[in-house]
Amino acid sequence: MSEVVLTGARLLNGVTAGVYIAFLVAFMPALHGQPDEVYARVMNRLNVVIVNPVFLAFFLGAPLLALILLGWHRSPLAITAACLAVAAVVITFAANLPLNDALANGGSVSAFEKPWLIFHTLRTLAATGAFVLLSLPGTVTRVSG
Repeated sequence: MSEVVLTGARLLNGVTAGVYIAFLVAFMPALHGQPDEVYARVMNRLNVVIVNPVFLAFFLGAPLLALILLGWHRSPLAITAACLAVAAVVITFAANLPLNDALANGGSVSAFEKPWLIFHTLRTLAATGAFVLLSLPGTVTRVSG
């Protein structure tokens, strides 16, 4: 069973990190420089569409499986991976979602874009770090199930 959890943790954290990286290197640069009306309309629509069962399974499942893995193995790398996976979700709820809400409620793009990108970069680094650590051979040296 622990092998299934480890594989799931790797998969969900990797996909989540990939989604964040795609936003960082492609989607947000494509929006940058668009007229404020277009920028806000696209971001607001995206923030509605992305809240779906598939995305939520990856977004919430990534830290959950990383934490469940600690039930079998508590190496420093596994603990750090779980903390990073949780940090990505905490950053989202504490910073990115309030910024999304402010934009949806008529906030300006200029007040939104830079802080959102800073926090998004942090959650991208956290999610990517979780994935990398979960993928290292030494993270889980003995998995019993």
